[in-house]
Order: sequence, then structure tokens, then C-alpha cells
Amino acid sequence: MKIKLLFLLLLTFAIGNKVHAQQGFPFADEIRAFKHQDSINFPPKNGILFIGSSSIRLWSDLEQRFPGKPIIKRGVGGCELWQLVDYYTTYILFPYKPRKVFIYAGENDIAGGKSAQFVADEFQKLWEMTHLQLPGAQIYYMSIKPSPSRAKYFDDMTKANQLIKAYLANKPNSTYIDMGTVILKDSSFIPDSSLFKGDYLHLNSKGYDKWQKVLEPYVK
Repeated sequence: MKIKLLFLLLLTFAIGNKVHAQQGFPFADEIRAFKHQDSINFPPKNGILFIGSSSIRLWSDLEQRFPGKPIIKRGVGGCELWQLVDYYTTYILFPYKPRKVFIYAGENDIAGGKSAQFVADEFQKLWEMTHLQLPGAQIYYMSIKPSPSRAKYFDDMTKANQLIKAYLANKPNSTYIDMGTVILKDSSFIPDSSLFKGDYLHLNSKGYDKWQKVLEPYVK
């Protein structure tokens, strides 16, 4: 009995420290923090999951903007789309069994030198994984936004958005959401810098006001 109990304790310890032990695991501290949060208060299944990079992580009042909705926010600051595929799905996506999954990722990949085709290919992998594990879930891709500080990447970002939009056109339970048009200045192709923080990369509260209006029909 003692040997069996010791084995169970060691197994629990090993699972709990898997993220920590995995060599080269990107943003491991943030993932551990999420898992610790889950151990205290695990979100109920059939929630509405927002996953992705810092545009999700820094949306500080996301839950308050959609009151009464079971929002689960799991943004990992600085992460790239391929990292969601290779590392994070088993930790901060599949365990929650959400009924809706909103994904914002790909901007950092392109800023890091990845091609538009690479981003589209990685999203295809993520879609296939998610659809396989959660066949009834609605999947929403939030398009890469035109951040003023990353103007030199706009062409690649636009191409990535177009590729993903085309890919989702005939996929079940899937929607491409244009998050960029609402943050452009007037009717031009220039982003409105007043909607961004001082780094001209992350949205400020007024910028998130614009995003909220776009997302409301899909969340509700």
C-alpha cells in the first residue's frame, strides 16, 4: 500500500512539473501560472476561450466586457502561432473543452521572420488539431492587426490573413473575423495610432472598444 501511494505521489509530481522540466519550453512561467490558476479554480467546460499572444494577454478587462459569459483568457505574451501548435494546446486549450475558441496569433511569427505561408500552414495544423479534439467547438480566427510599429510587415500580414480566410471558407464551425478594418484611420489603409499604446504595437482601451464591437455578435 505504501509503495502504491508513493508511486501515485511521484506520478502527480511528474505531471505537475512537466512544463517546468521540458527543455526549451517557451514562456514556461506563464503556462505554469495558468495551470496553478486552474488547480485552484478550474474553468467549467463549454466556456468561451480566448487564446493567443499579448493582444489577448494584455486585454485586462476582457471578461468584464462580456458580462455573464464564461470567458477564459489564456493569452501568452510574445508567443507565436507555431508555439500554440507545438506546445500549448494540451495545457491551455484542450483541457477546458470550450464551446468557442477565439485565436489571435501570427503577428509575432511574421515579425520574427516567418512567411505568410508558414503562418497559414501552422494555423491549418492548429485548426485540424482543435477540430479533431473538439469537433463541436466553434473556431474563430481573429485576423492579424496592422500595428503601426510593424508597418514593414503589412504585406506579409495581409497575405497571411487572406490565406487563412480562404482556408476557413469551407470549414465547418469556423469563422474568420476581420479585426483590422475597425482600427484603420478613416477609410484609408493606415492604422489609427490613437487606438494604440505608446509602443504602437498593443491596443489601448479605445482600441479594445473597437474590437469589442466586432466580437460581440460572435461571443453572444
